[in-house]
Amino acid sequence: MNDQSILIIYTGGTIGMVQKNGKGALAPVRFDQIADEVPELRRLGCNLESQTFHPPLDSSDMSPKTWGRLAKIILQNYRKFDGFVILHGTDTMAYTASALSYMLENLDKPVVMTGSQLPIGVLRTDGKENLITAIEIAAAQENGTAIVPEVCIYFDNKLYRGNRVVKRHADHFSAFDSVNYPILAKAGVDIKFFHENIFHPEKKGIMKVSSNFDDRVVVLKFFPGMNREIFEQIINISTIKGVVLETFGSGNVPTLGWLIRVIRKAIRRNVVCVNVTQCQGGTVKMGQYQTSRELKKIGVVSGKDMTTEAAVTKLMFLLGQGLSHEDVKLHLRKNLSGEISE
Repeated sequence: MNDQSILIIYTGGTIGMVQKNGKGALAPVRFDQIADEVPELRRLGCNLESQTFHPPLDSSDMSPKTWGRLAKIILQNYRKFDGFVILHGTDTMAYTASALSYMLENLDKPVVMTGSQLPIGVLRTDGKENLITAIEIAAAQENGTAIVPEVCIYFDNKLYRGNRVVKRHADHFSAFDSVNYPILAKAGVDIKFFHENIFHPEKKGIMKVSSNFDDRVVVLKFFPGMNREIFEQIINISTIKGVVLETFGSGNVPTLGWLIRVIRKAIRRNVVCVNVTQCQGGTVKMGQYQTSRELKKIGVVSGKDMTTEAAVTKLMFLLGQGLSHEDVKLHLRKNLSGEISE
C-alpha cells in the first residue's frame, strides 16, 4: 500500500466498544490504541491516525450539525491523508453517507464508512474485518490515484455507494443492501473492484464543503386509510419547506380529490414535494398510472430511484443552499453524486 496515510474518525456506535480486561460492561475503545485491540492493523503498511468524538454518539443522535462536523474534519485533514474511514453506528449510516456525498464537492479521495453488528471487543465480532478491509479500500490506489474516490459504505464483504444503501436488517451481519445500484467492490481472498460502477471524475476542482442544511422537512408515508385531518395538519404546518412523499409502487397515491388539493396548496406556498417509492427497489414513474398523473400535473418532483435517506438529505441540503424554489426542484431532478440513475 506504499505507506498510505489514513485518518480513522470514530463517531460512536457498536464497533468501538470493548470489554475492559476482557470482562464486564462494554466501554468505548481508545482509538489512539486501536492496534492493541486489532493487532492485524500493524501489518497493513498504512500510517494510521485517529480522531474520536467526545463523547461518542449513538447513531440515533446524528444530525445535520454532526454531518457538518464530520465534513469539517475531512476538509481540515484533506491534504494530509490519502483516505478516510468513518466508524459510525449502523442505524443512520445511510443518512450520513448520503449527506456527506452532497457536502463534499470535488471529492477525489475515498471516504469509507463502516461499523459492525457486534462490538470490536467481542470474540465473534464482524467489526475487525469491516475495519481492516475499510482501511485497505481507503488506501487502495492505481497509478497514484484513489480507486474509489467517493463516499461509500463497506459492510459484510461488500462496498456500496453511500447514497444508494438502506439498512435492511437489525441484527444480521449483512445489515445493508443497495437494490438500485450494483456494488463497487467485493472482498474475498482479494478485493475485487468493479471499476465500471465507481464514479471517476474527469476533472476536479479544489475540494470544498457546503454544510448548510435546512431541517424544515418531513417524510409522509402513504398507507391505506390515511386520515385526512392529520395529513392536512402536517403538510399545512407553516414552517415546512419540503416534503418527501413515500408513495406506493412506481409513485402512486390514492385517487382522493382532497389529497391532491392539499398537496397543490402546499406547492403553491413554495413547499417542495418530492415523490419516492416506499418499495425497497425500483423507480418512480410519475404519469404511468392515473394515481400518479395528478401529482405530476401539480408539480410534485419525481425522486426516480432515490432511497428515502438520499431524498431526505438531498432536500435538506438543497434547501440550505439559498437556492430559489425552482432551482431546488431543478437540482432535485439532477444526479448530484450518483444518487439517481440517469
